[in-house]
Amino acid sequence: MSLPLTHPLISGLTADSHVIKAYQGIRTSRKPVWMMRQAGRSLPEYRSLRAGIPMLEACLRPEIAAEITLQPVRRHKVDAAIFFSDIVIPLRLAGIDVDIVSGIGPVLERPVRTQQDLDNLRQLDIDALVPITEAIQIVIAELGSTPLIGFGGAPFTLASYLIEGAPSKDLPITRALMKNDPQLWHDILSWVSRTTSTFIRAQVMAGASALQLFDSWAGKLSLDEYVVFAAPHSKSVMDSLSDLPVARVHFGTKTGSMLTQMRDVGASVMGIDSETPLDVANEILGGTVPLQGNINPEKLSGSWDELKLHVTDVMERGSLAPAHVINLGHGVPPDTDPEILTRMVAFIHGDGA
Repeated sequence: MSLPLTHPLISGLTADSHVIKAYQGIRTSRKPVWMMRQAGRSLPEYRSLRAGIPMLEACLRPEIAAEITLQPVRRHKVDAAIFFSDIVIPLRLAGIDVDIVSGIGPVLERPVRTQQDLDNLRQLDIDALVPITEAIQIVIAELGSTPLIGFGGAPFTLASYLIEGAPSKDLPITRALMKNDPQLWHDILSWVSRTTSTFIRAQVMAGASALQLFDSWAGKLSLDEYVVFAAPHSKSVMDSLSDLPVARVHFGTKTGSMLTQMRDVGASVMGIDSETPLDVANEILGGTVPLQGNINPEKLSGSWDELKLHVTDVMERGSLAPAHVINLGHGVPPDTDPEILTRMVAFIHGDGA
């Protein structure tokens, strides 16, 4: 499918940006950087805007979602914005009763654990995504040449919330379903893959210049389990989006043992968590794709000198890959001093010591 002529990649606004070039494997004059969860609780302007507004409601109010997306670009001067939303938003928009409970995370009123539960689900209608596309249009109008990254949750991670009904350390109900009813498992994940594909496609068509698929819980699986129960459905998402001329970033935590398999679902860029050094990740992947990552978020609370040494080490290791977009190995912790983030971005850009 062709992107609209007004799309930032087609019009040329973002085509030559540092992040997009790096995603294409082209090294740029300035090292590009953005951060996962850069628009979040570490920013006082975020906390002020979100005061009294539930998380998912904020995601579905276009003016608020757009403003939160833009805040870290203005403050930190990062090289890309990541759309402010939540991986369970497409579930909510498909009619599932899900909410974010403080101190817990996503909680579902009625988990999906039987064939009847699955039969009761409806497909995500593109018309339900109007709040998403409206927010992106607001963002694109202000970003100019800075690219927006769209995102979605990988089927395994989303399905774990759908089946467990809440975040779970060991995913016991998910694992039982995988083992005892693999056909139902695959049918549920097929529904999830269609839903997250529709969610991501809408973001790209509305103006996102790249996409990132998050598989936050994939690291809870063994390699064999990942290959059988998760990878085919992540591949289904990537395949369904392969007609879109944008970079496809894939990221998971504690996934060092399955980087090759995660790449092979259709990723053109691999996000690397903090546990696997970038030079090691590049060797595992055979130097085949640009890398993104992987500053340890824990270092953000230490001394500046220690952080600077760590960032320098990450950049040196990343220099061995075909190209490198600097990011964290996970999200920005909520108690991070925003001034440290701004200073770190300036240092990466070569504008500060």
